[in-house]
Amino acid sequence: MSRIGKLPIAIPEKVKVSVNNGTINVEGPKGKLEKVFNVNHATIVVEENEVKVSPANSSRLAKAMHGTVRSIINGMVEGVSKGFEKKLEINGVGFKAELNGKRLKLNLGYSHDIIMDVPEGITVAIDGGTKLTITGCDKQVVGQVAATIYSYYPVEPYKGKGVTIVGQFVRRKEGKKAG
Repeated sequence: MSRIGKLPIAIPEKVKVSVNNGTINVEGPKGKLEKVFNVNHATIVVEENEVKVSPANSSRLAKAMHGTVRSIINGMVEGVSKGFEKKLEINGVGFKAELNGKRLKLNLGYSHDIIMDVPEGITVAIDGGTKLTITGCDKQVVGQVAATIYSYYPVEPYKGKGVTIVGQFVRRKEGKKAG
């Protein structure tokens, strides 16, 4: 059985959690999240100021999903109370980002600009045209937006041009030598 799954999830003040037939609603100061879980895998119970997750039965799948469900619910509670953030940095001559309303325009050295619609509930802040901060209450969506932007031009190892996730290690390679 999952060691993480056994731990109860503490509900902070100003956060409301409700469970209705496998659907969990979490509401807090940063936003509102809803997720549907399969009731055949895990049983979710809200008691006083904590959420407890237990396997629905003794099957191998239920035991495996038990910890996963608990981690997702913990991320939802953390997201609506504190929020999540990813930072990206764009390196390269002429590489920059602009924000027009809910549309992100990226100049990444291609013959065309890349225009991306920012999903609902996600905020993108740009500092100096090259530093992006993606914030939101849904951990999965914040990570997906950051991964999508990164995928347009991943950092290359020779000159270091491209989109980098802050904190990511990029192994630099030595170029060809004239001989």
